[in-house]
Amino acid sequence: MEVLHFAKYPFIKDAVEYIEEREVSLDDVLTHELYIPARARAKSRVIDALEYGEVFFRSMSNDEECLEEILSYAVARILVSCVGDKFLIKRYALAEGVTLAERLEHEEIEVVEDVAYQLGISTHMPDEDKLSLHFSDYLRLASRMRSKEWKLINIEIENGEVALNQIKFARLMQQALQDKIEQELPLNVPDSVRKALSADISDLKGRTDIRRSQMTAQNFGKVTVENFPPCMKHLIAMAQAGENLPHSGRFALTTFLHHIGLSVDEILSLFGTSPDFDISKSKYQIEHITGEISGTEYIPPECSTMKSYGVCFEPDKLCNNPKAKIVHPLSYYRMKNNPRPKKPVTPASSKS
Repeated sequence: MEVLHFAKYPFIKDAVEYIEEREVSLDDVLTHELYIPARARAKSRVIDALEYGEVFFRSMSNDEECLEEILSYAVARILVSCVGDKFLIKRYALAEGVTLAERLEHEEIEVVEDVAYQLGISTHMPDEDKLSLHFSDYLRLASRMRSKEWKLINIEIENGEVALNQIKFARLMQQALQDKIEQELPLNVPDSVRKALSADISDLKGRTDIRRSQMTAQNFGKVTVENFPPCMKHLIAMAQAGENLPHSGRFALTTFLHHIGLSVDEILSLFGTSPDFDISKSKYQIEHITGEISGTEYIPPECSTMKSYGVCFEPDKLCNNPKAKIVHPLSYYRMKNNPRPKKPVTPASSKS
């Protein structure tokens, strides 16, 4: 049914027009008991985003449940705006984008084309199972993709168009929606609306603070982040800023953190703000690298390898000190934690 399409993709213009046709007012949505389920669903959207990095699907069997889903998207945006935290905005935008990509992967390709159009992306169908977009749109959306497969040099361009299979195209639409939400939020929310949602706003602020602290490297406790080598500090900063790390960077950081004593879950939490974050895939990769499921416990690359990978960042005095002989990120960390004691100065013997 058409309304189900709006519920699955509540950010499209047709969904907004559907709400307007139903003459649903914002005041009613925020205060009337009839819309309690829509408000509850809105809050759960935000909580899903915070905790899991995606918005979980709910079954919808009638028009009223579909209407609740559409309204929940609008109210969730208001809640996120009222909290006013950049971390939450990025996390929420990422979650809605991830959910969109998962749905588009299994849609009829005509639906994917329509959703792209609603997101401002003009497309063509060069083949039955492919969609193409202008290379300028491709560059804009793929700019944060670190994997080599997304680099323009590895992409075929024909008549200014880049053709992609449905799965890869869905991933680009994830980025398109993520960018759209990040640009639009926070909304300018009136005080009356803030007052109506004050209890949920307060709860979400607390949850956001807790989740952010869980994802902060300084919260590792058992290790001293200040003593990390510059390369690892830089990779952690990238991860916390929500940037996609290159595969070599993820591997180096994961192996380093594992070898200094962090658990799989502690390492997993660090990657939670990445635009490509998938909790099940990430956990599998970490468990493979740390040897829990592969039987091979990998060690971090040496400094020379880090340089060849392009993930050696701003080496400091200790890195460049020939006497220290730092050839590995782990040796840097160990030396910082256990600096060699200075040799005592032997006093000159007095002449008799």
